[in-house]
Amino acid sequence: MAGGKTVAARRGAWVCFEDEAGQTLRPPKSRTWGRRGRTPIVAVSGKGSGRVSIAGLVCVRPGHRSRLIYRTVVHRGRKGERRSFAETDYAALLDAAHQQLDGPIVLIWDNLNTHTSHAMRALVAARDWLHVIRLPPYAPELNPTEHVWSHLKRGLGNLVVHGVDHLVSIVKNRLKRMQYRPELIDAFFAHTGLDLELEPP
Repeated sequence: MAGGKTVAARRGAWVCFEDEAGQTLRPPKSRTWGRRGRTPIVAVSGKGSGRVSIAGLVCVRPGHRSRLIYRTVVHRGRKGERRSFAETDYAALLDAAHQQLDGPIVLIWDNLNTHTSHAMRALVAARDWLHVIRLPPYAPELNPTEHVWSHLKRGLGNLVVHGVDHLVSIVKNRLKRMQYRPELIDAFFAHTGLDLELEPP
């Protein structure tokens, strides 16, 4: 991680933390208010199939407004359909981030097999503005994007949706709200205990 800080400072790059999450039509359970002795019940039919996968980047750079950039992939339960992001999906996300941030990127992500595949390594090597650093195994506490998902899931608690398109619309709405709150993104980063400022020599 310290090496990434040095590379970012030398290149004037954004440091982008990547992670994935998914949400099915069944809402996550959460606490709510109810009359004493009457437990609130959220009716979920269990019918229908569908899932939304989300890949997100928390992008930070000293002296700049923190950014949240994401992409979604909808899975409709069709036969043979891929249930996760492919290497080309990650490449599209990184290309979009590079265009929006208008600068080089130091990407920090975990050791997911799609991240370490031969195809992904070739896609990374073809982008001279991209430098990749891998997180240590089992270190979600170092990734601020994990807090994005936690915040998102709290907003989806006990929420009944009427199909995968409705779910995607709500997920995008919640994430867009976060995009307009850079102070919230800063708080997610601060919660990791990481610091982008270089130590004096």
